[in-house]
Amino acid sequence: MTPRPLGTLPALPEDRIFKTLRTHRQGPVLTVELHVPEQGNVVTDAMLDDLLEVLHEQDPAVRVVVLAGAGDDFSLGGDRAEFAQHLSHDPGAGGVRVSGAKARRVCDALGGNPAVTIARLHGKVVGAGLALALACDLRVAADDATFRLPELALGLPSAWGGVLPRLVSEAGAARARELVLTGRSFTAQEAVHLSVLQRAVPAHELDAAVAAWAGPVVRRPAAALRVTKTLFHSLSAATRMADVSALDAELMAAVVSELHHARAAD
Repeated sequence: MTPRPLGTLPALPEDRIFKTLRTHRQGPVLTVELHVPEQGNVVTDAMLDDLLEVLHEQDPAVRVVVLAGAGDDFSLGGDRAEFAQHLSHDPGAGGVRVSGAKARRVCDALGGNPAVTIARLHGKVVGAGLALALACDLRVAADDATFRLPELALGLPSAWGGVLPRLVSEAGAARARELVLTGRSFTAQEAVHLSVLQRAVPAHELDAAVAAWAGPVVRRPAAALRVTKTLFHSLSAATRMADVSALDAELMAAVVSELHHARAAD
C-alpha cells in the first residue's frame, strides 16, 4: 500500500519490512500496515512485538501515524491457534498473560502517542483488530467494512488491550454492553452512529479521507499539537476512572486457564 501524496510535504521515504508489518514514511506521516494478509492480519505475539518496536522507535518528527491493513481485511482479531499453543506449553496461561500485557502496551502506545493516530479500516475488523483501531484518535472505514467483538461467544472475556473501557467511552455503556454480549456484527454506518468511527467512505476514497485529516494536522505547530494530544489523553483517562483494563491480562489468563482445564476434564 502506498499512501497518496499529502500536498507539498517533503517525501522522505523510510520503508521498513518486519515479520508482520510494513512501514512507509513520507515526511511527517508514518504509515504502519499490518501485513499478514494470507492469515487475515490476525494479531499474534510477533505482531505485537513488531508494533511495540515501531512505536517505541518512532521519530519525534512524525506528526501522524496511520494504522492500516494489507489484503481483504484490516484484521480478523486474535490468533486462537497461538492461544492454544500457549496453553499447551503452560496450562496456567502464563503465555496468555504475557501476551495480554503486550497488547495493553501496544494500545497504550497508540492511545498516548504524541502523534495523531489514524486507523484506516476496511473489510472485517474483528476483536483485537477493533481494539487496535479504538486506541487511535481518528478512525475512518470503507463503507462496506464490518465490525465484531466475538470474544464472549468463544468463551473469552472482552479483556484485551483495554478494548472495553475504550468502547464504553466512545459508544456509551448501553451500546457497548449490547455489542459485547450479543457478539453481533455491525456495519460501518452503525459504527459512525456509535462513534466507533468518525467517517465511513467508499473504499476508493479511503486514502483521500486519511489525507484530508493528515494534511491539516502536519501543518499545526508541534508544541501545540503535542499539548492538545496530552489534554485529550488526560480527559479520556479522567472519564474512565473505573478503568480496570490494567487487569486485562490477568482476567484473560484466568478465564482461558479455567476453560482449558474444563475441556481437559471432559
